[in-house]
Amino acid sequence: MLIKKPAAIRPTEITDQALYLKRREFIKAAAVAAAGLVIPGVFATPRQAGAAIPNIRKSIYSTAEEMTMLKDITNYNNFYEFGTDKYSPAQFAGKMKTRPWTVRVEGEIKRPKVYDIEELFKIAPLEERIYRMRCVEGWSMVIPWVGFQLSELIKRSEPTANAKYVEFTTLKDSTQMPGQRSSVLDWPYIEGLRMDEAMHPLTILAVGLYGDILPNQNGAPMRLVVPWKYGFKGAKSIVRIRFVENQPVSAWTKAASQEYGFYSNVNPNVDHPRWSQAKERRIGEFFKRPTLMFNGYADQAAQLYAGMDLRKYF
Repeated sequence: MLIKKPAAIRPTEITDQALYLKRREFIKAAAVAAAGLVIPGVFATPRQAGAAIPNIRKSIYSTAEEMTMLKDITNYNNFYEFGTDKYSPAQFAGKMKTRPWTVRVEGEIKRPKVYDIEELFKIAPLEERIYRMRCVEGWSMVIPWVGFQLSELIKRSEPTANAKYVEFTTLKDSTQMPGQRSSVLDWPYIEGLRMDEAMHPLTILAVGLYGDILPNQNGAPMRLVVPWKYGFKGAKSIVRIRFVENQPVSAWTKAASQEYGFYSNVNPNVDHPRWSQAKERRIGEFFKRPTLMFNGYADQAAQLYAGMDLRKYF
């Protein structure tokens, strides 16, 4: 079974790192602080990377696979705003300021609004979602995200009948993001989802990782996570969410449409022009493993593409 209910997950599968266990005690202290008791250094609404997030629920939408080590998740990243190699984001992202931060929600909706990031923490109860994540380059991880379903924000925004897609725009600021001084992409980074993809219960806006506030190099303060798609679909450091009638032009599709399609579904039968997608290497493992259709989420996501030629709509 690919997704288990909490009772079916062994404790060792969800608490396999000593650091993670220790931070659960910190979360308990934060909950006390939220109730009005004063504890030095503890606050109810965390504001910086590395701070524990209180009151996280376990989600039924989680894989029972062993999670990737925190040091690997936070030190091996694709985030071209900070450089094109895997180690530059961890090296250069720390100086990015994620507070204050606002996200503009606009377009074909009845309730446009500019949200402070702290408001978005309260859109819905925050859950831990342990997801498989697959990179188009052939590596993968299992990541315990903390976030809420994008559908909760969509419902609150009340889309009109013209809203067919959701477009995500990320921060453009070359003073904080040195990678934007290069012309590797046409900045800012833009991604998009079809409305039914955005409303899917597996699609989340992540604000945390391993129980803590999301590190800068992983997309702080908020990023998109769609686990059945390749990782580049997950826009990081989002500043605008716009509901539109026409399909958005994604940054990578604009840069190389023959290599990066709009749908970006994990599909072992459709190779990238420069490498096979049939196998992947899980970070922390030596041998490759077969790539699963829709990254192993076919039972949940395949119906979204019924009748579509997935070689054409890749």
